[in-house]
Amino acid sequence: MGETLRWGILGSANIARKNWDAIRNSGNGIVTAVASRKGATAQRFIDECQAQCPFPEMPRAIEGYDAIVTADDVDAIYVPLPTGMREEWVVKAAKAGKHVMCEKPCAVDFTALSAMTSACAASGVQFMDGVMYMHSDRMPKLREALEDPANVGDIKRIASAFSFCAPPEFFGENIRSSSELEPAGALGDLGWYTIRATLFVMKYEMPVSLRATMLATTGQDDGANSVPTELSAELFFANGTSATFYNSFLTENQQWLHVSGSKGQLKVDDFVLPFTGGKLEFKVSNPQFIQEGCQFRKEKNERVFVVEEEANNGSSAQETKLFRNFAKLALSGSPDPFWPEISLKTQKVLDACLTSARNGGEMITL
Repeated sequence: MGETLRWGILGSANIARKNWDAIRNSGNGIVTAVASRKGATAQRFIDECQAQCPFPEMPRAIEGYDAIVTADDVDAIYVPLPTGMREEWVVKAAKAGKHVMCEKPCAVDFTALSAMTSACAASGVQFMDGVMYMHSDRMPKLREALEDPANVGDIKRIASAFSFCAPPEFFGENIRSSSELEPAGALGDLGWYTIRATLFVMKYEMPVSLRATMLATTGQDDGANSVPTELSAELFFANGTSATFYNSFLTENQQWLHVSGSKGQLKVDDFVLPFTGGKLEFKVSNPQFIQEGCQFRKEKNERVFVVEEEANNGSSAQETKLFRNFAKLALSGSPDPFWPEISLKTQKVLDACLTSARNGGEMITL
């Protein structure tokens, strides 16, 4: 394998358009092929992406998925297929010796994801999920701020939310309301990010118990189970830290993370998809309440931390770094087990939240 990772895109999902551009800007990757069930669909996807974000050599269109998995000009497969279809094709790609970048939620359940990651490990290929913010330069800065005892102190509470307000037609047409293709609904699509953020803050320590509340559901005619469209959860850790998160297709866009401790708070207003402007921020505050006789006042004591980083697929953007970092690992021949391990932990928490929510908020022990 040379210095450039050759990517095949398995499917023509809308999210793949952004990641086509991220691969193009990575500096160590190119797209060589795109597969769809119909060759014309793959070609249309290629033509539209190539018109806006061209590769020097146009990728080829492939009809059906098997051919791209075994293609000689493909080193790694990016899998934006619906969650219900991923296990089969990730396992096939791994057995064919292809590295795998998997969209989230990675699988319908922990058993399926275990089969996927085990297949990758057996073939010595890299597995990684598509949580782009994990590769932002803001993350090590967040870790540094959390480690400084003067900022937050002992972490007591973690809260996060990720939601968007979907239009009415979404619930009848989009696969994220399909119990067959996306059984975890908003919990899978959005909760993967809030769960991962919680685990990041806790240095990937798993909660000992949790409970979740189903706030709203929807369903299509392709399966017996409704899927979550609004859900909240509460997680409990062995050291006494608790965490909560909220995911919804019914409330307007929000994606915030708030960490509270014995000394102060840390807050990120855009932890999933950064606001545009080239400056990624987070805030640390240590408010003080002061009384001097009859005078009462509260001081904010807030500090803003800034990381210079593009927000939309430029060379320094988190999506680009995701594919750049993946390619470095794949090209090195030494897969990093950290990435499949944290995917499995995220899936395990997600599964437990879904079980709890479907059972009236039952407390689940992990």
